[in-house]
Amino acid sequence: MTETFQFATLLVEEDEQGIVCCTFNRPEVRNALNLEMVQEVRQLLDQLARRDAVRVLIFTGAGGQAFVSGADIAELRERGRAEALQRINNSLFREIEQFPAPTIAAVRGWALGGGCELAMACDLRIAGESARFGQPEVRLGIIPGAGATYRLPRLVGLGKARELIYTGRIIEASEALAIGLVNEVVPDDQVLEKARALAREIAAASPLAVRFAKMALNAAFEMSTDVGLTLETMMQAILFEDEEKYRRMTAFLERKQRKQKA
Repeated sequence: MTETFQFATLLVEEDEQGIVCCTFNRPEVRNALNLEMVQEVRQLLDQLARRDAVRVLIFTGAGGQAFVSGADIAELRERGRAEALQRINNSLFREIEQFPAPTIAAVRGWALGGGCELAMACDLRIAGESARFGQPEVRLGIIPGAGATYRLPRLVGLGKARELIYTGRIIEASEALAIGLVNEVVPDDQVLEKARALAREIAAASPLAVRFAKMALNAAFEMSTDVGLTLETMMQAILFEDEEKYRRMTAFLERKQRKQKA
């Protein structure tokens, strides 16, 4: 049974497997990220984070022309120093990055500026052949201010990140794949289904193990090696005595035995 949420700028659906799909729904402005959308995504994350049944969260854009074309320039132009220090988009993308369940960006069309940064805040990125990525902020007199300066180097390396940020160049999906910005490129009409298939594969795994794995991977970039390894060990110790671990490993061994007897 599918549950539907009500928002002005988002279309949100959840299926019986706990896979939630959030569609940015401002196609008339190529799904530009305005303050209302920021607030609604934050509300959605807050609602979903409290529910263990949520296994994967997919983000995509309505209309086919854009994932998120960037921040709403009309709003951005009027923001001053005080608004910059509020970290409006930056803090939202951090919430996406720290969301307990894995997140997938299903990208068709434009993913520029804040749209590219939003996609990078997700755990995985599936791109359609029409996808275009870039951080063109320097062409508008600003810098990427919502995570690109530290997430982009992690994904593509410091040298390539510098090139893309300094030039503001927009790249095609094939180049994004080649440099490691996206996980896979598929035809546009297969993007969402590919994202859902990946989500189903994740949802088939132990939910606690997946959540711990995400926490450990996030921590690996933010802690020393020793602290990261200690955290990984503690999480593994908990999982080693988790009931689902025994159930899944027992099922694996039983299947192996049946194959050997066949």
